[in-house]
Amino acid sequence: MEQKHLFLVEDDQRLADLVQEYMEKQGFLVSHEVRGDLAVDRIVKAQPDIVILDLMLPGLDGLDVYKMIQPHFKGGVLMLTARDDDIDQILGLELGADDYVIKPVQPRVLLARIHALLRRYGLSHEPLTRQTFQFGNLYINQAARQVTLANSEIDLSTNEFELLCFLANHAGKVISRDQILHAVRGIEYDGLDRWVDIRISRLRKKLNDSSEHSKKIKTIWGKGYLFVKDAW
Repeated sequence: MEQKHLFLVEDDQRLADLVQEYMEKQGFLVSHEVRGDLAVDRIVKAQPDIVILDLMLPGLDGLDVYKMIQPHFKGGVLMLTARDDDIDQILGLELGADDYVIKPVQPRVLLARIHALLRRYGLSHEPLTRQTFQFGNLYINQAARQVTLANSEIDLSTNEFELLCFLANHAGKVISRDQILHAVRGIEYDGLDRWVDIRISRLRKKLNDSSEHSKKIKTIWGKGYLFVKDAW
């Protein structure tokens, strides 16, 4: 199996050493950079499978690093945030980052998130359960990672695509935030995580379902979300 490449951007040398040693023992190739401004060119040139990106960095902060690599990098991005940096978590997700881990980092938690990202990007060698979905004018091709609506291709990020596939696979059923987080990110819902809400909002906008009362991906208050089969 091909060795997966992680690129860690972290200025805390002790944490970086801990993460690098642990991930290398798990079979990953790990590159490390301390400064944000130096990381951009290295990431674009190396094209790693996953970037683990701290937000507080010398030279250039993590959000700016992400903005600069986004047009040139197609892999996964996992951000490291301080416990009280809720606004940075939201900003990172709004920009399109795949996931985040709150410091202090537990290597096993980080490893689980990395494996979840590799699955989302089709790099884990796990088979797809279903290849295609069609609901009215909406067509989803999992193998080609392509979505079209009314014959127009919809540009979705990897995590938006995975979320849509999960909802489509459970069309007509109310799915809770906990079920979504467990399936897509491999974690339990803690009552505060905004990942699902932000991703649903972005997905609705791209699928022309962002009115005050969404009809295609409905919010079922107190329960979760419903992908409506016949609304497309």
